[in-house]
Amino acid sequence: MQEASPPIPSPSIHPDAFLAMLYQAAVKRALPLHNTAAYLPKSPKGRTVVLGAGKAGGAMAQAVEALWPADKPLSGLVVTRYHHTPPRPAGLPERIEVVEASHPVPDAAGLAAAERILQLTQGLTADDLVLFLISGGGSALLTLPADGLTLEDKQRINRDLLNSGAGIGEMNCVRKHLSRIKGGRLAAACAPAQVVTLTISDVPGDDPSVIASGPTVPDVTTCADALAILKRYKIEVPAAIEAALNVGALETPKPSAEWAKQPVHLIATPQQSLDAAAELARAAGLNAYVLSDELEGESREVGKVHAALARAAAQGKGPFQKPCVILSGGETTVTIRKQTAGTPKGRGGRAGEFCLGLAVALQAQAGVWAIAADTDGIDGIEDNAGARVTPDTLSRAEAHGVKAADCLDRNDAYGFFEAVGDLVVTGPTHTNVNDFRAMLVL
Repeated sequence: MQEASPPIPSPSIHPDAFLAMLYQAAVKRALPLHNTAAYLPKSPKGRTVVLGAGKAGGAMAQAVEALWPADKPLSGLVVTRYHHTPPRPAGLPERIEVVEASHPVPDAAGLAAAERILQLTQGLTADDLVLFLISGGGSALLTLPADGLTLEDKQRINRDLLNSGAGIGEMNCVRKHLSRIKGGRLAAACAPAQVVTLTISDVPGDDPSVIASGPTVPDVTTCADALAILKRYKIEVPAAIEAALNVGALETPKPSAEWAKQPVHLIATPQQSLDAAAELARAAGLNAYVLSDELEGESREVGKVHAALARAAAQGKGPFQKPCVILSGGETTVTIRKQTAGTPKGRGGRAGEFCLGLAVALQAQAGVWAIAADTDGIDGIEDNAGARVTPDTLSRAEAHGVKAADCLDRNDAYGFFEAVGDLVVTGPTHTNVNDFRAMLVL
């Protein structure tokens, strides 16, 4: 990536290209190879077993392989999303097995991987070290249903949660209590070995117990919390599971002094990535403002709020002085609207719906460009990372016979931005620090 750029506005670089550079700066800051060395523990007397799950799992495993002493034993198993294993660098021996599975809805491959990971904890001693690599997406990839649940049950519950508008903390509370490996259970299975967790955060607030449902972190939520969430969003579970939650039979390990012996290190966070983008913007002669790295809420509504800030800045009002870049991160949600008969099913994820809500609310404001993209390169379940918005987005859509309001009504951000040629497609980035949003106001 280009390390410096001419000031904006400039005839040598287009606003869209500059926003893409900011996104790439954010992604680069979160790549595992750049962030792992400082947190690796010393080699133990016994074995070092590497376990892990997440969209960055393959890249994290390769970082450990590259940095771990060649004369020290190293083995293990990590599961990542399909097509998210990075190409292996020439000359790097493979010491950690990487397998792939489905995300965001789990599948049989993820179930098999979780069973194998749990089996690898058997026979560990106090002389052994378990290095656990966790990143966003690990909750779906590390699927081991609680007794009384089938994989099909977990798949349905997961889909219902994803479509409900529930926040990531709420979803992962439920996932922990319906699992045999999440919510600290994996760390408990590793005893008496030392467990060191390296984490790339993709959640608002960077709470390790929420990231991928915290397999190696104690859980403060309860069965009652999980049951209340299921009822709030009208998500059905088998009667036996509801009964088990009611009596606390599916409770997770809770915090205690013993957990202090199992360190957890955040090696990359959303704030660090936003700061990297802000630094690049300032180097280009722009004012740069970071709203927050933990914004939540309905994507379209968050888009409306961002539009109000950008319009004010473009009109010389408010606290943001143009030319500027306004940045934010976090994890918004999309509540899927019911489809009417004969209406094509909508496509799109959080970033796309944010951009669609933003475009509608900007009202073709002159001087404002924007990008929103997931830092893992995949927005929801589609093949794009996100989308971009320009001052002429709505007029170009109209020329293509596409109505923004109609697409928003049926959650079809992908269809809208595909029609106008403004999807952002990057492919897997091999990291994940959640949503990246940037608005350029000239």
